Amino acid sequence: MASAFRTSLFLTLGLTALGLVAQSGPHGIDPANLDTTVKPCDDFYHFANGGWLKSHPLPADKAIYGSFTEVSDHNREILKQILDETSAKRTWAKGSVEQKVGDFFAAGMDAATIEKRGTAPLKPILAAIDGLKDSSHLAVTLAKLHSEGLPGGFGFFVMQDAKNSTRYMGALNQGGLGLPDRDYYLNDDARTKDIRAKYEAHVAKMFELAGDPADLAKVRARVVLDLETRMAKAAWSRVELRNPQKTYNKRTLAQLEQEAPGFDWAAYFKARGAKIDELNVRQPSYAAAFAKFAAETPAPQWRTYLRWHALRATADLLPKAFEEEDFAFYGKVLNGTPEQEARWKRVEAMEDGTIGEALGQLYVKKAFPPESKKRMLELVGNLRAALHERIQKLDWMGEETKQQALKKLDAFGVKIGYPDKWKTYPFDVKRDDYFGNVRRASAYRVKDNLAKLGKPIDRTEWGMTPSTVNAYYSPTMNEIVFPAGILQPPFFDAKADDAVNYGAIGWVIGHEMTHGFDDQGSQFDADGNLKNWWTDADRKAYQARTDLVVKQYDAYEPLKGEHVNGKLTLGENIADLGGMKIAYAAFKRSLQGKPEPAKIDGFTAEQRFFLGSASIWRNHIRDAALSVRLKTDPHSPGVERVIGPMSDLPEFFQAWGCANGCAMVRDEKLRPAIW
Repeated sequence: MASAFRTSLFLTLGLTALGLVAQSGPHGIDPANLDTTVKPCDDFYHFANGGWLKSHPLPADKAIYGSFTEVSDHNREILKQILDETSAKRTWAKGSVEQKVGDFFAAGMDAATIEKRGTAPLKPILAAIDGLKDSSHLAVTLAKLHSEGLPGGFGFFVMQDAKNSTRYMGALNQGGLGLPDRDYYLNDDARTKDIRAKYEAHVAKMFELAGDPADLAKVRARVVLDLETRMAKAAWSRVELRNPQKTYNKRTLAQLEQEAPGFDWAAYFKARGAKIDELNVRQPSYAAAFAKFAAETPAPQWRTYLRWHALRATADLLPKAFEEEDFAFYGKVLNGTPEQEARWKRVEAMEDGTIGEALGQLYVKKAFPPESKKRMLELVGNLRAALHERIQKLDWMGEETKQQALKKLDAFGVKIGYPDKWKTYPFDVKRDDYFGNVRRASAYRVKDNLAKLGKPIDRTEWGMTPSTVNAYYSPTMNEIVFPAGILQPPFFDAKADDAVNYGAIGWVIGHEMTHGFDDQGSQFDADGNLKNWWTDADRKAYQARTDLVVKQYDAYEPLKGEHVNGKLTLGENIADLGGMKIAYAAFKRSLQGKPEPAKIDGFTAEQRFFLGSASIWRNHIRDAALSVRLKTDPHSPGVERVIGPMSDLPEFFQAWGCANGCAMVRDEKLRPAIW
């Protein structure tokens, strides 16, 4: 889940998937999941996953369904049990974890009360927007909305200073769009134009539901699209946003006001209660453009725009008609999903996203045995040792840079399972006020984030909840983090042999470690500071290798006419390639002094490593959802995350006997050998 309130740049494993955990065989691999009619050297993804793909059709309420979905749904069943138990009891001590968790869920499931109240809970927000009588008051109105966690125009939040990781600093970020990316407003291909037209109709329908006459709703929808298009034209591309040097632009308030006149920045920060001496203006040209049309755009247009974003942000808290219309566009049109998820799943997801560490405390008691953490620490130690050895042996990196790389690796922090210090949620959670619960949670999250200014860095904080099926690396913290939610089959299986676990969770660990040395992470030093620690010659040699990664992935065409964006996905592709290589080296290292493992189900240990790796990326995805991800996701699709790195690895060719000329063997001159 992306969030403006994270204190670091997070480089995730990229689990964009949202049924029951797949049962593996007694040693971690179920032969029924394979498709042996496909040759492994022709298409390893479908050889390893073809049986599973045939036996697990895409559910109607999913845009994507795969290993991550299976584990997430398994976690949801555990969470559902917790939510049912806590919400059934009304005598929990007020303010206790159980009371907050139970009453939040009960309120979300009380559809009758939500219907009865209609749009009444939204009226104070709309009244604040209606109070914007002149564009000169836009700053104060936006500050009020932003303080309540509502979107509009741009974002302001607090994060670690990328060049001084011992302190927090405010950051200004572009934003304000209702479509997933600026390209949806700027591109003129048939599919994008169709989405824009349906988006405009959706905005109009939402205005109608809120009480506008049909003709006025259409006029207002056009105002929204025009204003958002101006923002999109000023916005930076996702490739530009990946550049940490380009997005680091320290400014004083006076400098911001000089460079971006037309918007009352001082009034905005005062209304937010933020004392700003300096801040990072992540996209200076966007800030200047926004300030310009902030002054030029009449107040009625701003009121229309902000009214829309208030509706969009709260649609899933309002009566059924708003929820259904919201899903009709964002679920069906954008992602091609025919059916909406069951209500309890939607409420559970909202709860995890708002008071997730309260829910997480109850989750880990049921689902995370201590031995899992112990085994993970062993795996992390072996992966770290393997990467240490590989860095020492690199023939393209000089000794000076190697020493800095090893220093950074040795400084890696590791978090596994759940936080040592849980977040508290000091606001009322009421059994009959779903809208209010979510809005209070959002306002608290904003307030908690803003309170970091001037305080020491909190290194105990987590950016994901314990049940999350994901993992991440934070460059400014220089740490790798693995929530409890991912530590189960097919990622991690206590019953599986080492080969499968190293191929699956070992690859995940290696992926996150490699993020510390990808094209973004490699720009941060051992202390988490954006600081060059490379010699010019080594950086040049590194870039020559990463250029090959860009070219390799640019050539993949998951949908006809739509390619993977090699520059947007570069960091994740580097992490996939390096992570797999390191995990394999760690597995081989773990065998020292032991007999060579016997074949299981006809496969060698080396082959089982790669079967375990491929299994975690099996998934179905709707074409519409895939199209969105190709434009917006810094991760390659599942197929390419298997065939991409494996077709570059001699270890894979040797394990499966793949000769030159096979589809899974890239020309040696084109292989990006980095780590």
